[in-house]
Amino acid sequence: MKRIILKPGEEDRILAGHPWVYDNEVQDILEAAVQGARARSAALVPGETADVETVYRGKPRYLGRAFVNPASKIVARIYSPSKEGVDKGFFKRRIREAIKRRLLWGDGGAYNLGRESARLVFAEADFLPGLIIDRYVGWALAEIEERVPDRPLDYDDTQALLGPPGSWISIQFLTYAMDQRRDELIAALEETLAAPLSPAAGRALGTPLGIVERSAARPRELEGLPPREGLISGNFPPGGLVIFENGLPFVVCLDEGQKTGHFLDQRDNRLRAASCTGGLDSGGPESPLRVLDGCCYTGGFAIHILRLGDYGFNSGASPVPILADCVDSSATALETLRSNAELNGVEGRLQILEADIFEFLRQAERNRERYDLVILDPPAFAKTRSALPDAIRGYKEINLRALKLLRAGGLLLSCSCSQALDRQRFRRLVGEAARDAERRLYLLESRSQAADHPVLVGYDESEYLKCDIYRVQ
Repeated sequence: MKRIILKPGEEDRILAGHPWVYDNEVQDILEAAVQGARARSAALVPGETADVETVYRGKPRYLGRAFVNPASKIVARIYSPSKEGVDKGFFKRRIREAIKRRLLWGDGGAYNLGRESARLVFAEADFLPGLIIDRYVGWALAEIEERVPDRPLDYDDTQALLGPPGSWISIQFLTYAMDQRRDELIAALEETLAAPLSPAAGRALGTPLGIVERSAARPRELEGLPPREGLISGNFPPGGLVIFENGLPFVVCLDEGQKTGHFLDQRDNRLRAASCTGGLDSGGPESPLRVLDGCCYTGGFAIHILRLGDYGFNSGASPVPILADCVDSSATALETLRSNAELNGVEGRLQILEADIFEFLRQAERNRERYDLVILDPPAFAKTRSALPDAIRGYKEINLRALKLLRAGGLLLSCSCSQALDRQRFRRLVGEAARDAERRLYLLESRSQAADHPVLVGYDESEYLKCDIYRVQ
């Protein structure tokens, strides 16, 4: 086993829980000494494991075992604090532990994995660096369109007509080590899902009907890996499947679109956005609330608001009609949005606009458009730290333009999924945008990703999603 020796003083971040070792932090790489022989310098091989150590007061201090890739700036990713080997049994244990963490909320709570889709493995935050596993639960869209007539679509009615839902897996191998062990990981995943999670649980999540790979993200390029996408096993229904999120139906196409098919991380924030509409002022049924869902993708925020916002959270007041403008530059995403609107019976209250969000906001300002609630959920402007300066300018402009469209007393829900942009800097740039727009803001709530995307203390990059809700004066 090779040893990675850190430069003096570079261990503090790792001791605090951060799993990454950067190439400029490495002092030496040594072969393990054999029978008292002196350790010799060595070269790392992509995908192998190595022990990470430092020297403290002249003595070696063990920090953990890591997957390595000398071709990456992140030369080592620690996966265990002990000298733990890696085989199929290791992957089964780690996947099982990750799933059981999702079940801490109970079947009657936030994550009923029998009927709700969820992220099962979140890379380093689940001690499996570079591995993402999402599980989608639902029915084929074509079967629903043929056999379930009622709209808006209801989960219990759908299950009564079609039987229990099936499940599908969307998976990403984002590091060299995980890609190298792809077949072993797939076997471990299938065996884990088919078996009871524990003797006490007495049940299994069940074998998926299909496993789809979506390994085309930027981290693979940084690891020296080509993109790879396609069906690994089983099948995926043509036209997509329908999942239910917070009781609302959404079409998911695992073989196209962004990320792994659906932005599961915004699940709770969409529900919160719907609840916020109860606090907005309206002139009554003749003065509907206007919502702008910017970078709407397949309409998750807007549909939650249109389905739940005017009735479910309005504190017993008379229903307030809500209209939504949904803007995105992806024609494919907007086609899925149309399907989602029809499944939810809100197509008459939703306007779909294919446009660049910056151009749309500038034109809306020229047209003197006004909204009661603006949602900004753009793609990551900064995927690396080197891109951060340009990203900050982009985030500031998009928020400044949105603030100019909001009525007094309106709400801004502003998001960033840029891992390189920390929460405090994001909040400052929104404040700078408010200053330039000559608006005053109250921060009502600061939110993050859903709990199936856990935040590992000490690893700040795991809390990548910022979702702040402001009231505008």
